[in-house]
Amino acid sequence: MTSSTIVTERDPPTQSRLSDWYGHADLVDSFAAQLPQGADTNIRSIAQAILGQPAPWFKVLLSIRDRVVRLFGLQTSAELRNANAEGERIDFFPILSADDNELILGEDDQHLNFRISLLLQRSASGPDLVLATTAVRCNNRVGRIYLAAIKPFHWAVVRSNLRRAAKTGFIVR
Repeated sequence: MTSSTIVTERDPPTQSRLSDWYGHADLVDSFAAQLPQGADTNIRSIAQAILGQPAPWFKVLLSIRDRVVRLFGLQTSAELRNANAEGERIDFFPILSADDNELILGEDDQHLNFRISLLLQRSASGPDLVLATTAVRCNNRVGRIYLAAIKPFHWAVVRSNLRRAAKTGFIVR
């Protein structure tokens, strides 16, 4: 892919196993990027390319987030990693379910529950797409305040991660 890699906002995919979350979610969004022709279509490899190789600026944001969330009783990224050390995960995101075309990651917390779907949408007539869909359900006021605070950053991070992965052909480096 080139530096003109495009990430587009999409309607959340109805074929996702996450679709039952859409109706009662406080946030649902979905973004897509083209999978280059001939690219590895292993959904775990694609997920690792998207979530496991964040931009340096994201690491700075995550460090700030970790300091702030302690004030609200939310888990830090290190606590999430440690809590899920035994299970399968990508970075600090626990893998909840997987099949050949979709990986569902997420966590339930006292303040909010979130799910991420990484879905490989295969096409016979055009390029395959990778869709990153997020659904969040807030459990209380603290969850709603937290979600409102991070929403703009969330959108920037998802777009950036998809764009960075697409530029490298979704190859894990």
